[in-house]
Amino acid sequence: MRFFKVNAPESVRSTAMKFFKPWYGFLFLGAILFGVLTTLSSCKQEAVEQDVLWYDTPAQVWEEALPLGNGRLGAMVFGDPINERLQLNEDSMWPSDDPKWDEPDGTPEDLQKIRELLIVGENAIADSLFVDKFSRKKVVRSHQTMGDLFVDFDHDNITDYRRQLNLNEALVSVSYRANGHKVTEKVFASHPHQAIVVEFVTQNPKGLNGTVRMSRPADNGHTTATTKVTPDKLLVMDGEVTQYGGFFDSNPDPITKGVKFRTSLKIDHEGGEIIPAPDRLQLKGVQRAIFYLVSNSSYYFEGYKDKNQEQLKALEAAGYSEVLKAHKEDFDTLYSRTRLKLDQGERDSIPTDQRLAAFAEGAGDLGLEALLFHYGRYLLIASSRPNTNPANLQGLWNPHIEAPWNGDYHLNINLQMNYWPANLTQLDELNEPLFDYIDKLVENGKVTAQKNYGCRGSFIPHATDLWAPTWLRAPTAYWGCSLGAGGWLMQHYWEHYKFTQDQEFLKKRAFPAIREVAQFYSDWLIEDPRDGYLVSAPSTSPENRFFNKERDSVATCMGSAMDQQVIAEVFENYAKACQILNIENELLEITKQQKQRLRPGFILGDDGRVLEWDREYEEVEPGHRHMSHLYGFHPGTSITQSETPELFSAVRKTLDYRLENGGAGTGWSRAWLINCSARLLDGAMAQEHIKLLFQKSMYPNLFDAHPPFQIDGNFGYTAGVAEMLLQSHEKETLRLLPALPPNWETGSVKGLKARGDITVDMAWQNNELQSLVLVSSEDKKIKLVYGDHQKDVDLKKDEKMLLEGF
Repeated sequence: MRFFKVNAPESVRSTAMKFFKPWYGFLFLGAILFGVLTTLSSCKQEAVEQDVLWYDTPAQVWEEALPLGNGRLGAMVFGDPINERLQLNEDSMWPSDDPKWDEPDGTPEDLQKIRELLIVGENAIADSLFVDKFSRKKVVRSHQTMGDLFVDFDHDNITDYRRQLNLNEALVSVSYRANGHKVTEKVFASHPHQAIVVEFVTQNPKGLNGTVRMSRPADNGHTTATTKVTPDKLLVMDGEVTQYGGFFDSNPDPITKGVKFRTSLKIDHEGGEIIPAPDRLQLKGVQRAIFYLVSNSSYYFEGYKDKNQEQLKALEAAGYSEVLKAHKEDFDTLYSRTRLKLDQGERDSIPTDQRLAAFAEGAGDLGLEALLFHYGRYLLIASSRPNTNPANLQGLWNPHIEAPWNGDYHLNINLQMNYWPANLTQLDELNEPLFDYIDKLVENGKVTAQKNYGCRGSFIPHATDLWAPTWLRAPTAYWGCSLGAGGWLMQHYWEHYKFTQDQEFLKKRAFPAIREVAQFYSDWLIEDPRDGYLVSAPSTSPENRFFNKERDSVATCMGSAMDQQVIAEVFENYAKACQILNIENELLEITKQQKQRLRPGFILGDDGRVLEWDREYEEVEPGHRHMSHLYGFHPGTSITQSETPELFSAVRKTLDYRLENGGAGTGWSRAWLINCSARLLDGAMAQEHIKLLFQKSMYPNLFDAHPPFQIDGNFGYTAGVAEMLLQSHEKETLRLLPALPPNWETGSVKGLKARGDITVDMAWQNNELQSLVLVSSEDKKIKLVYGDHQKDVDLKKDEKMLLEGF
């Protein structure tokens, strides 16, 4: 292996990488490299390949429409040439909070009773009491659609139809001929101008003729919005989010108030005229129409109606060309940071839905696998920007008044999975909405921790919503009485620091939150009289159950594997943060001692599998979709082949057993398996689960199918691919191509990010690494691992290091 510090421009380096050949041993003639770089210095940078989803028919159902978003405001574009529909979303469309929706009646005395029941083996009674005293049971309060924009054209005889989503540009384009005349439609969601912009152009001398209208679905028969046309020809929809089908504590509880909003549409046009009607606009003989749609809510602005006017004025002043240019430049600054290319053959000429159908029938499609990786990055950029709300279960896109699972924030993997790809693909700042939201949970959780459990610190439940309540919600103990959510969320603060090395973030954002959760767990732990270990109790393994000695199907126990792993991780990261920040306090000393007394989170059963609960029980669902007892393996980092080989093997046995019994049935669960396969350093296993994800859990628009649609699987897939190509969770170590699938014979990746704030570019051919470029933000020593080869290297701040020959 040889190392070269190069200062060649990016265009030279990216072109030069194509010519590198594998070199075995550690000899290389520097003059050859110098000559190659010199020769290539005049080469122009290649045009970036466009990542495109495209179709030859309009969307007939929502899961075929194409998503756009600027983090806050989004649309699903159907591309119908006769009855065009843009289903509209905004991330604050929620019914109101209610002060009566507060903590349940459970007390520390009730908690003690539950613990006593568990100690004597009365799990079923403990389950029931936990739900009765500490859960708000069934809750219906949902994120909702903002409504729909419809454009009804007088078109017929449609031919030459095509619609596409260009991920690089975040632009939907539709083209067709109506009666032989070409018509085009372009749609984008601008972050700089906070608007959805639509351009229609026709070559028909009679122009575009049709009707433009907006509406919002009723809420259980109640009107939720009204639409009018203003004197200056704005189409305006005013609404308020309600939930007449609301439930709280398993009782009907209609919510008649909520976030108020105004959506305003202005149409600029060339040729023809815009004719107003009371609640719609008519296009007559228009050659070109530009729609500027803005929407603001009372959640973000007290004067949300005035904000619309302000934004429309800014759009008008900029003009369409400048708005489109600013949009593309803004999106490109994020999207272009990472690039994956696989040798895919010529399949881009086939519509995406047909490629997906062929994949389901067994035809390989590496281009589609790469496209889905980029799609996950695209969707995160589109649904999570600084100063917005975090991406929810559906990201941003939701056509319902009552969404599946409320379209809320589930914290027993789903919200976390949404953000797995952020640091891995250099989208660090997209974590900001997540941290803003968790900070609210941490603050609110202090009340719940003290009131319900008599603990200091902060308690965070398994599910919550826009208003960040921290009381438990679930009608059953196995589904929602989970204690690990707070610790899991703290992992995101810690990992963000590890990737960025931002000590200011660690000091001001991460450490205060981790401290509060560590304090809660410190107070929560009790001694198990059976073995003297400290355990979490009552404790569950999210959404799974076991049979107790009476053959009852039960959930609670004395220290589930996941809780024990999560708490150990929180204590460890709290100690590390204290060391970095030179902090010494009583909580640090207590948690150090408690960590030594914790029952290990990884205990093996008689068959060599990792126990999911405190003892070796029979699972009710051996193929359960959650793999919570492997938290410390992934997304945690405590189990590795090099440091814990026995437990590493046990993880494989555990996953094999899950799969033999029907595991990974949902899209997000399959995505988790891809990540676990990568951590197992098994590229063939990862590829098998990629194939199954495409075959079983993918809608025509490449949205992940739970089913129904749930966006975490898209984000989990992108993170899994990154883990297949690069891993940095082992101490001061980078694993290169650790789980490269056998059929990914030739490819390259640019801009992956490793812990330690190191960016990584790689190229491979015939399944062998050809070249590697590393850039570190600071001087550091690391170990590179590629297959059986290892090498220690010194990285210098901001200097590119080119490596060849493994």
